[in-house]
Parts: sequence; C-alpha cells; structure tokens
Amino acid sequence: MKKTAIYATFAAALFFTACGGETETTTDETTTVTTEATGEGETYQIVQEESNVNWHGTKVTGEHKGEIELESGELTVSGDQLTGGTIVMDMNTITNTDITSEDDNAKLVGHLKSEDFFGVEKYPTAKFEITGVSPIADAAAGQPNYNVQGNLTIKEKTEQVSFPAIVTMNDGVVNAKADITIDRSKYDVRYGSETFFGNLGDKAISDEFTVSFDVTAKK
Repeated sequence: MKKTAIYATFAAALFFTACGGETETTTDETTTVTTEATGEGETYQIVQEESNVNWHGTKVTGEHKGEIELESGELTVSGDQLTGGTIVMDMNTITNTDITSEDDNAKLVGHLKSEDFFGVEKYPTAKFEITGVSPIADAAAGQPNYNVQGNLTIKEKTEQVSFPAIVTMNDGVVNAKADITIDRSKYDVRYGSETFFGNLGDKAISDEFTVSFDVTAKK
C-alpha cells in the first residue's frame, strides 16, 4: 500500500497589506455550515486497491505503525458536495510495518488481533458512518475543506467522532483523506491502558491512537 501524508490540522491565514503608507490588518475567517448527512446523491464505491488505512500507536517506550485493509465502503455526492458515506475495515488484515524481525512482527500482530486488543475473531470488522458534513468555505488548496462527523464502531461499541478532511472530486473519482484520533478505552480495548490499570510504569500504552484514511471511490 502507498504511504500518503495526511493533513489533519489547519488554520485561518492572516494577511498584512500596505496602503498609502498605513498598515491595515485583516483576518480571513474560515466559516462552516453544519448539515446533516443525507446520503442523497450519486453513490461512489470505494476502490480497495486504490485506498489505504494506516494506524499509529504510541507507548512509553516507543511507537508502532501499520495498515488495515478496507472490506467495503461508499461515498455519496450531490453536485459537488459530499453528503454521506460508510467505510468498513477488515480487522483481520491488520499489519505492522515498523518491526523488521519476522517473529517479533508476527507476535505483535497476533497480540493486536487477540482479545487483549481488537478480538478480531469475535469482532472481524470496524465501521465508520458519516452522520454530518460541514463544508469549509474558502479552504486553501491541499487543506481540509470539510469537517466530518460520524459514528465509529469498534468491538460493537459506537462513539461519535469528528475531524477535518480533504475531499476532492474529479471526472467521476472522489478522494477523501483524513486523520482520526481515537481513544481506544472508549471501545473497551484495555491492554496496557492506564484508564483501566494502575502502576503500569513504562509498560503503559497510550489510549489514543491515530487512523489515517486515504480512500478513492468511483461510480
């Protein structure tokens, strides 16, 4: 899978212009109008081989990265506006990309798939469903142009999440990129979590991890 740098934060630009020997300061404000995701419009099916999902987790003594394949998904578009969508991740495909030792890599992946973490035998998929979209007016090229709200389900526990996203549309192709910071403790992923266990010391693993989406959908 390709590695794609995802832009997850943005800021309003501050401009200074000189006029007639005086300096005028103006602020270009970013405005959003929140709308409920209707799911109305044309449906674009996510192309698995042209999409990827990366994960990044940290702990006291280091970090790990990896990938997850998509099982299915779709985005809906009305005119030039995103109106909804769903993404289903195949948790059985979770991999690690930073451990070079084959044995150590397999050990970590096996642990992630176990009941200590995602319990993929019982919970084989995770799902994100868009519930609201907020186009960002006058977003600069290459910067987030939508705020997205939705329901993320992991281990049959559903929580609301929101995040900025870059969505582009061109010749029947929709591409969406975003970073989502997830608090695993809300999904009962307990291993090494200081939310559930005390005195972990350098064995503690951060509750928060990041999932980066780069998905392509076509009619």
